[in-house]
Amino acid sequence: MNPVTLLPFIVLIGAMFLMTRSAKKKQAAAAQMRNEMQPGTGVRTIGGMYATVKELHDDTVVLEIAPGVHAIYGKNAIGAVLDDAEYNRIVHGDGDDIDGAIVPDDASSLTETAGSDKPVEADADEDSSDDAKIDLGKKADDVEPKDAKADKKSEDKADGEADAK
Repeated sequence: MNPVTLLPFIVLIGAMFLMTRSAKKKQAAAAQMRNEMQPGTGVRTIGGMYATVKELHDDTVVLEIAPGVHAIYGKNAIGAVLDDAEYNRIVHGDGDDIDGAIVPDDASSLTETAGSDKPVEADADEDSSDDAKIDLGKKADDVEPKDAKADKKSEDKADGEADAK
């Protein structure tokens, strides 16, 4: 057999070996992380829920998902064990200072100019009243009032009955 024809198979087998090896390493690291959990540790489940470990059993763990609220999860449902500082930052917001950014409680910043506290005035040629009508492209004579349409239908119906007699 020609060695050139065997080359793709050798590469494929080698790639499968490397993928299997890295997957096994990840599984072993995850199992070790789960075994290092202790009561009081903050965790994140694979579903993205943050909780505190209350009790550990062979295959399960009791998590406190809110004060006084406990739930039983399988150990394999724990996605990450968090250190105390990270858990407190995420769950309690401790130490959250995003570059001193201030988020307003209302929409007043949307109507103010950059350097003043005075609201931005609407253009003089625009109608700023709340009752301003919007042009939808229909002409006034094209639109019949709803009552006129109903009257027209009843007249047509009456004419049809008269013709039938």
